Amino acid sequence: MSGACALEAELLNSERIGERFGSCGIEVLQHGPTVRRSSLYSLDGEVRICRSYAVVQFLEHESAEVADAHAKILAGDSIGATFKGAGWQIRKQTRYVGSTKLPQTGHPVAELMHLAGDESLALHAYRLVLEKTARSLQYATIVEMHHPDYLAENELQKLYDWRDARQLRPETIAALLDLVWT
Repeated sequence: MSGACALEAELLNSERIGERFGSCGIEVLQHGPTVRRSSLYSLDGEVRICRSYAVVQFLEHESAEVADAHAKILAGDSIGATFKGAGWQIRKQTRYVGSTKLPQTGHPVAELMHLAGDESLALHAYRLVLEKTARSLQYATIVEMHHPDYLAENELQKLYDWRDARQLRPETIAALLDLVWT
């Protein structure tokens, strides 16, 4: 991995979107105690274009250390920015890097991304691990689909260590995709 890619991998997804497109916002589309769906978008004039569609599956934990941050996240704040602001380092433990096709024109994700459907989207599934001092906490499993103008599969492969992630069983990959499409 080159130094530039290693440095870029340290950016939060929201920071990378802001750098590439000049803006980044988050819209929480659905949330509950265990799952959250959101659109990380940039603005093209007044139009929001989803650059990353994220499905977060929160892991069960009873850590008082993250309770305040977790409450802010459930209220709609950015996961990465909230934990970074609270002094946590964020590590993405990649489980899968690949691509998936939009199922059809008119799918809600296609509409958020302003795409016609039948397009290939880069897919990144990872475990979000929080680290502070000598403490490490697995916080969530996150599956992100990226707009083709934002990140492609080969770019994800350069940003993240994915070699071992390719060994997921097909049924595990199917379950990750189910999180996205349902």
